[in-house]
Amino acid sequence: MSGRGNKAGAGGGDDTVIRIPPHYYIHVLDLKTNVTKPIIGPETFVRQDNEKVVEGPTKMVIIPPNHYCVVANPVMRDEEGEVQFDQYGQAKLLHADQEVRLTQEPFPLYPGETLDVKVTKLRAVPTNTALRLRAIADFTDADGTKRWAHDEWLFTGPGTYLPHKFVEVVETIRASIISPNQALRLRALKACKDQQGKDRVCGEEWLINKTGAYLPGAYEQVVGFISAYVLTENIALHLEALQSYKDRFGVNRKSGEQWLITIKDSEAFIPDVHENVIQVVNISTLTNRQYCVILDPMGDDGKNKLGQRKLIKGEKSFFLQPGERLEAGIQDVHILGEDEAIIVKAVLPFTDNGVERQPGNLWMIRGACEFIPTVEMEIIDRRKAMPLDENEGIYVRDIKTGKVRAVVGQTYVLNQDEELWDKPLPEQIEKLLSAEVDPLADRTARAHNKESKSRLKHKVVTYRVPHNAAAQIYDYKAKRARVVFGPDLVMLAPDEHFTQLSLSGGKPKRPNCIRSLCLLLGPDFMTDIITVETSDHARLALQLSYNWHFEYSQDSADHASALFAVPDFVGDACKALASRIRGAVAAVPFDDFHRNSARIIRTSVFGLDENMKVKENFKFAANRLVITNVDIQSVEPVDQRTRDSLQKSVQLAIEITTNSQEASARHEAERLEQQAKGKLERQKIHDEAEAEKARTELLKLQSLSAAVESTGQAKAEAQSRAESLKIEGQAAVEQAQLKAEAQNIEAENELKRINDARKGELDYISATNSLEVEKAQKMSEIETSKFKDMVSTLGPENIAKIATSGHDNQLAMLQALGLQSTLITDGSTPLNLFSTAKGLVGALPPPDQ
Repeated sequence: MSGRGNKAGAGGGDDTVIRIPPHYYIHVLDLKTNVTKPIIGPETFVRQDNEKVVEGPTKMVIIPPNHYCVVANPVMRDEEGEVQFDQYGQAKLLHADQEVRLTQEPFPLYPGETLDVKVTKLRAVPTNTALRLRAIADFTDADGTKRWAHDEWLFTGPGTYLPHKFVEVVETIRASIISPNQALRLRALKACKDQQGKDRVCGEEWLINKTGAYLPGAYEQVVGFISAYVLTENIALHLEALQSYKDRFGVNRKSGEQWLITIKDSEAFIPDVHENVIQVVNISTLTNRQYCVILDPMGDDGKNKLGQRKLIKGEKSFFLQPGERLEAGIQDVHILGEDEAIIVKAVLPFTDNGVERQPGNLWMIRGACEFIPTVEMEIIDRRKAMPLDENEGIYVRDIKTGKVRAVVGQTYVLNQDEELWDKPLPEQIEKLLSAEVDPLADRTARAHNKESKSRLKHKVVTYRVPHNAAAQIYDYKAKRARVVFGPDLVMLAPDEHFTQLSLSGGKPKRPNCIRSLCLLLGPDFMTDIITVETSDHARLALQLSYNWHFEYSQDSADHASALFAVPDFVGDACKALASRIRGAVAAVPFDDFHRNSARIIRTSVFGLDENMKVKENFKFAANRLVITNVDIQSVEPVDQRTRDSLQKSVQLAIEITTNSQEASARHEAERLEQQAKGKLERQKIHDEAEAEKARTELLKLQSLSAAVESTGQAKAEAQSRAESLKIEGQAAVEQAQLKAEAQNIEAENELKRINDARKGELDYISATNSLEVEKAQKMSEIETSKFKDMVSTLGPENIAKIATSGHDNQLAMLQALGLQSTLITDGSTPLNLFSTAKGLVGALPPPDQ
């Protein structure tokens, strides 16, 4: 056995005896004829000298059920399936051909045959699946269908696909599941017929909206799914035709035509392949207080009236047709109060309550009323009455004449020919008005950090002139000025402007530091720093403060105009006074000026009267400014040497004063130190006496404590022994009681456990019995119901027929044989045929019957 196995597994050609097992074969080459033939086992092959084993032993090709293989260069067979050989005994081959072989008996491969496709399981095509097949050569199918090269078709499941040598599987196609309110969009890959038998051209698209599974054809391409648009009372679809066609409602549509689909047409709409959904249109709902204007409305012929407008008033609900749009959306009815009005402009000629209106005409509609503009007019503006206090006003401009006037202290509504006029002011004046700076309290401020509020330029410009101040207003149209004295409110006319004051400020004075709209009339003061030089060339810096005020009469126009004659009265006055002081100081030496500085400065400023006394004031005639006093705040040398000598003298005086103060302080400190030492010694003596008293008391207490300690120790030991014995006795009693209780508890727990176990066993047996009884009852009920169902299903007639079926069959058989009566016996039981024959004969009918 082992030798046979080795021979069967050997593939060389040198063995003389080759044992071929069953289902194995070898190829033997005849070296004389050069012909190769197969030898099929089981067989013991004895190789001749002129023979050579070129292959094998090789296992035959075994194709199980539902499998196949493809053999290349197959042998030729006759009509009976036998292999054909040539004149030399060589098997004929179909070169460059293939043969698909299915389940059959194991077979060998003849010389020249090869397995192009090994044994492979046949492809099972499930339901809703298909194989897309393509012909690679012209052939006739098994059902007689002529197939041309590159033809494609489907093999639909369920089924098992049997391969063909001229057919290749392109792909597996699965059915598309079409849900309700859904459609499948298909495209034809070439001219074909769809599954409904309709001819389709290449590139044509169509929809399949039948619910269920759809398996596309070989030349059908699935573009995608299209979901239906669910239309409601509030939603519609705006569609556009991509080409001319007839829609599902039987209406001929032209390319580019647009229309609307509402719930009246369809509850769920699936757009066709020739339709494009432009947008989902929501319903427009107007209440009884709303209206709208539609541009390019659709006419009765279904076409838009371009350039026209249509007014729709509520209550109403509608969809915008294709090409229509709302001019300004849904608008509320204009409800005008008694203090409101609307400016309306005519855009088309029409008659308004008997009045002819031409395009461009303006008119006003006053409240109280409700107003809806028609399509022949448009609303230009909505105006409301402006209630104005007696200190408030607005600038109004007539658009026809251009005249500007101020309306003050009344409730006013601009008519159709009027508009609000913005009064321009210089930027600096705008800042001063919006800064809201108090001219009196903030007169020394150089920079205002307050936020400026923007001014409504159409309102009349107002300015509050504070007390003891004046403001000048100039009318450029009338070319005259007026002065307003405070406290008062200035209201500018359309052609009036403020006179801005630009005053000097700082120390020393610099021009244009203080800007204001009003002139403070004093009394007030101004401070300046000037540099003077004495006759001995000592230069000094003087800080002087001047008290001033204006002398005027409000009833005098000359006085009022003179107040603003000098634009910068501060700088002008300080320069004039500084010049007078420099001239006076230059005539005296430094020592005289140092001793008599106040007299020299006052004399230079105010001058001397006839009695050689200093005058009380100094008056500027140009603007009626009066200087009433001069205060010398500081005198500092400008020269460094003079400043050093003055500093040394001051330091020497300070040093002398400091030394005297240090000596007096030292004497006082020594006196206080002696007093403190005496008090300290007295306190020490007193503390030592108190300490001795405390030490005596401590010794007494220590002796008393020792006595108490000796007596208390013995008593405590006796009490502790008694308490110990008492505690031990009580512990023994409690221990005995606890042991008894523990034994009692253990006995009760054991009894309870036994009772619980027996009770649980009884409950289990009872429950098991109950389940058995219930099971028996239910089985009996099931058998009873089963029998009843069988009886009711068969019926009484069928049961009766089943019971008599044996006799009926015998009767039918006898009738078929033409016998009217018969007697069947087993041959062993004797019968009385005399009486029986009479009955049988008597039972026969007469011959004539």
